[in-house]
Amino acid sequence: MNDSAPLKRERRTALRTGCAVEATISVIGGVWKPVILFHLLDGKLRFNAICRLTPAATPRMITLQLRELEADGIISRIIYPEVPPKVEYELTELGRSLAPVLVSMCKWGAKLQELNGLPVDAGECRSMLRQEAVTREKTA
Repeated sequence: MNDSAPLKRERRTALRTGCAVEATISVIGGVWKPVILFHLLDGKLRFNAICRLTPAATPRMITLQLRELEADGIISRIIYPEVPPKVEYELTELGRSLAPVLVSMCKWGAKLQELNGLPVDAGECRSMLRQEAVTREKTA
Protein backbone atom coordinates (compact mmCIF):
# COMPACT_ATOMS: atom_id res chain seq x y z
CA MET A 1 0.00 0.00 0.00
CA ASN A 2 1.31 3.42 -0.91
CA ASP A 3 0.71 5.71 2.09
CA SER A 4 1.68 8.77 0.09
CA ALA A 5 -1.29 8.39 -2.27
CA PRO A 6 -3.99 11.00 -1.70
CA LEU A 7 -6.93 9.71 0.25
CA LYS A 8 -10.18 9.45 -1.65
CA ARG A 9 -13.16 9.55 0.61
CA GLU A 10 -16.47 11.28 0.42
CA ARG A 11 -16.66 14.24 2.70
CA ARG A 12 -19.10 13.77 5.50
CA THR A 13 -21.89 16.28 5.17
CA ALA A 14 -24.38 17.57 7.67
CA LEU A 15 -27.63 16.35 6.15
CA ARG A 16 -29.80 15.56 9.14
CA THR A 17 -30.49 19.10 10.31
CA GLY A 18 -28.39 21.30 8.05
CA CYS A 19 -27.14 23.02 11.21
CA ALA A 20 -23.66 24.61 11.15
CA VAL A 21 -22.84 22.95 14.48
CA GLU A 22 -23.61 19.58 12.90
CA ALA A 23 -21.28 20.43 10.02
CA THR A 24 -18.47 21.27 12.44
CA ILE A 25 -18.99 18.14 14.53
CA SER A 26 -19.06 15.99 11.39
CA VAL A 27 -15.44 17.04 10.76
CA ILE A 28 -13.90 17.46 14.24
CA GLY A 29 -16.24 15.33 16.34
CA GLY A 30 -15.11 12.48 18.52
CA VAL A 31 -12.83 12.06 21.49
CA TRP A 32 -9.41 12.23 19.83
CA LYS A 33 -9.72 14.63 16.88
CA PRO A 34 -10.04 17.80 19.00
CA VAL A 35 -7.16 16.63 21.22
CA ILE A 36 -4.92 15.95 18.22
CA LEU A 37 -5.85 19.29 16.66
CA PHE A 38 -5.19 21.10 19.92
CA HIS A 39 -1.67 19.68 20.09
CA LEU A 40 -1.05 20.62 16.45
CA LEU A 41 -1.82 24.28 17.27
CA ASP A 42 1.77 24.55 18.50
CA GLY A 43 3.19 23.39 15.15
CA LYS A 44 4.25 20.29 13.22
CA LEU A 45 4.34 16.96 15.02
CA ARG A 46 5.52 13.51 14.06
CA PHE A 47 3.28 10.49 14.59
CA ASN A 48 5.10 9.21 17.67
CA ALA A 49 4.91 12.65 19.28
CA ILE A 50 1.15 12.67 18.77
CA CYS A 51 0.98 9.19 20.32
CA ARG A 52 2.98 10.37 23.35
CA LEU A 53 0.69 13.40 23.79
CA THR A 54 -2.43 11.20 23.68
CA PRO A 55 -1.41 8.07 25.60
CA ALA A 56 -4.99 6.87 26.16
CA ALA A 57 -5.58 6.55 22.40
CA THR A 58 -4.23 3.55 20.53
CA PRO A 59 -1.85 4.15 17.61
CA ARG A 60 -4.46 2.58 15.30
CA MET A 61 -7.12 5.06 16.48
CA ILE A 62 -4.73 7.98 16.04
CA THR A 63 -3.92 6.78 12.51
CA LEU A 64 -7.62 6.63 11.63
CA GLN A 65 -8.29 10.09 13.07
CA LEU A 66 -5.29 11.59 11.24
CA ARG A 67 -6.44 10.07 7.94
CA GLU A 68 -9.95 11.51 8.35
CA LEU A 69 -8.61 14.94 9.30
CA GLU A 70 -6.30 14.87 6.27
CA ALA A 71 -9.12 13.80 3.96
CA ASP A 72 -11.24 16.68 5.28
CA GLY A 73 -8.46 19.20 4.61
CA ILE A 74 -7.89 20.06 8.28
CA ILE A 75 -4.32 18.76 8.48
CA SER A 76 -1.60 18.05 5.95
CA ARG A 77 0.81 15.15 5.97
CA ILE A 78 4.38 15.95 4.96
CA ILE A 79 6.51 13.00 3.85
CA TYR A 80 10.28 13.46 3.71
CA PRO A 81 12.18 11.11 1.35
CA GLU A 82 14.54 9.72 3.98
CA VAL A 83 15.49 6.35 5.37
CA PRO A 84 13.83 5.71 7.72
CA PRO A 85 10.83 7.68 6.40
CA LYS A 86 10.00 10.89 8.22
CA VAL A 87 6.37 12.02 8.31
CA GLU A 88 5.06 15.17 9.97
CA TYR A 89 1.55 16.47 10.43
CA GLU A 90 0.55 20.12 10.54
CA LEU A 91 -2.63 22.16 10.44
CA THR A 92 -3.75 23.60 7.13
CA GLU A 93 -5.12 27.14 6.94
CA LEU A 94 -8.59 25.67 7.46
CA GLY A 95 -7.30 23.74 10.46
CA ARG A 96 -5.66 26.83 11.97
CA SER A 97 -9.01 28.61 11.75
CA LEU A 98 -10.21 26.16 14.43
CA ALA A 99 -7.85 27.66 17.02
CA PRO A 100 -10.47 29.88 18.74
CA VAL A 101 -12.86 26.92 18.97
CA LEU A 102 -10.22 24.62 20.46
CA VAL A 103 -8.97 27.21 22.96
CA SER A 104 -12.57 27.91 24.02
CA MET A 105 -13.09 24.17 24.53
CA CYS A 106 -9.97 24.10 26.70
CA LYS A 107 -11.19 26.98 28.85
CA TRP A 108 -14.65 25.47 29.21
CA GLY A 109 -13.18 22.08 30.09
CA ALA A 110 -10.97 23.65 32.78
CA LYS A 111 -14.02 25.31 34.34
CA LEU A 112 -15.91 22.03 34.24
CA GLN A 113 -13.02 20.23 35.95
CA GLU A 114 -12.99 22.88 38.68
CA LEU A 115 -16.75 22.64 39.18
CA ASN A 116 -16.53 18.88 39.54
CA GLY A 117 -13.60 19.08 41.94
CA LEU A 118 -11.26 17.37 39.48
CA PRO A 119 -7.62 18.31 39.04
CA VAL A 120 -7.31 20.92 36.31
CA ASP A 121 -4.91 20.14 33.48
CA ALA A 122 -1.84 22.27 34.05
CA GLY A 123 0.04 21.01 31.00
CA GLU A 124 -0.42 21.79 27.32
CA CYS A 125 -3.80 23.46 27.75
CA ARG A 126 -2.41 26.04 30.12
CA SER A 127 0.52 26.89 27.85
CA MET A 128 -1.91 27.56 24.98
CA LEU A 129 -3.94 29.88 27.21
CA ARG A 130 -0.76 31.80 28.08
CA GLN A 131 0.13 32.04 24.38
CA GLU A 132 -3.33 33.37 23.63
CA ALA A 133 -2.94 36.06 26.32
CA VAL A 134 0.45 37.11 24.92
CA THR A 135 -1.01 37.34 21.40
CA ARG A 136 -3.88 39.51 22.67
CA GLU A 137 -1.45 41.84 24.43
CA LYS A 138 0.67 42.24 21.28
CA THR A 139 -2.33 43.14 19.12
CA ALA A 140 -3.84 45.53 21.67
